[in-house]
Amino acid sequence: MKKDKTREMILCALFVALIAAGAWIKIPVPVVPFTLQTLFTMLAGLLLGGKWGGIAVCVYIVLGLAGLPIFAQGGGISYVLQPSFGYILGFAVGAFVTGVIANRKSRPSYRRLLAANFSGLGIIYLFGMVYYSLISNFYLGEPIGLWPLFLYCFLLTVPGDIVLCIAGAILGKRLIPLLRKERIG
Repeated sequence: MKKDKTREMILCALFVALIAAGAWIKIPVPVVPFTLQTLFTMLAGLLLGGKWGGIAVCVYIVLGLAGLPIFAQGGGISYVLQPSFGYILGFAVGAFVTGVIANRKSRPSYRRLLAANFSGLGIIYLFGMVYYSLISNFYLGEPIGLWPLFLYCFLLTVPGDIVLCIAGAILGKRLIPLLRKERIG
């Protein structure tokens, strides 16, 4: 039992590092560059399950708020006033939900993994867009309408994230049996 918990904590720490590195791996696309954080938060949920995947993202958030420059634009407590901070909060809830959905079966199908990833992605966007709107309207004093919010915070960024959902499901399908085999063996 202690060996399993130690293993889970090590994997959790690995995903904290991957998510932090993913914030700095930016893929340039014509309009809006995106990072690999979404992929690593999805994989944390898929491979570690809802509880440990969510914990990994929460540790990442705490470290970033404590001042480590591991968010895409730095770190520190003032980061909560960035309009994009809602996406980071969404990563934690998204990883948890992704993990819960994916791990309802011991050998999840590709379809289940894809559905889990899209569910987590929907949560990330929900948190991100609501937070962006609230910070823009009430803190920055720069109101943003629904159409610009939808365009800049969803429409321009979602194609890349859909690709990451598919990649995450493919990786999850290959890696989940390897992690479970190691647990049994």
